[in-house]
Amino acid sequence: MFLLKKKTDLVNMRKAGKIVADVLSLMRELIKPGVDTYTLDKKAEELIRKEKAKPAFKGYRVPGIPRPFPGTLCVSINDEVVHGMPSKDRILEEGDIVSIDVGSFYGGYYGDAACTYPVGEISKEKAELIYVTREALNKAIEVAVPGNTVGDIGYAVETFVKKWGFGIVREYAGHGIGKKLHEPPQIPNYGSPGTGVTLKEGMAIAIEPMVMLGGEKVRTLPDMWTVVTADGSDAAHFEKSVFITEDGPEILTPWE
Repeated sequence: MFLLKKKTDLVNMRKAGKIVADVLSLMRELIKPGVDTYTLDKKAEELIRKEKAKPAFKGYRVPGIPRPFPGTLCVSINDEVVHGMPSKDRILEEGDIVSIDVGSFYGGYYGDAACTYPVGEISKEKAELIYVTREALNKAIEVAVPGNTVGDIGYAVETFVKKWGFGIVREYAGHGIGKKLHEPPQIPNYGSPGTGVTLKEGMAIAIEPMVMLGGEKVRTLPDMWTVVTADGSDAAHFEKSVFITEDGPEILTPWE
């Protein structure tokens, strides 16, 4: 069952999304060599709570994982694909790339987005990875219109990424969003045109390409949260929450 949102729902969804976008803008200012990821997490939480919202990820539970997620942010560095945990011992270094995934809960609704940042000067390969992943998100958003399908979104991501010879994370996907952080439908980053759930006006979805420089296999670390590339190659992750309208996709998390 896919819950269609009303205009009244959008008031708080836009606010939740704006808070998320503001956090990602703050991260752009804070991320630099020598900064520990605990500091990033605390600054993000301060901003979210100042806006009378709650961090969506902190304390989040998943069946089969005994420990709830401890942070406001998922901070994933280099070969970490998603769900990296912030810590005072995890310090950013020159040449790293770091994905920041953040969610907020405001007025009964969620916002969710992610961005991958360079830490100082990075290699050409890492810069290309960031460009390709972000552009894949843009191409996916372009086809997020009524009458198209989830398969159209996945196809847009997959075909663009494959032109560059990079790998796509297939075990994790985007999702619907609203009164729950994760609602149906799932939004994979691969697919065939015209297949899967048909997009309708009023749907809200989070589109999030996850791309790797190497192969497409991933594994989970013993902490049961952090997902890394199996071959140790670097990964990037971009995400925006989008509302489907008859006039085209509305970005609910307008980070730039």
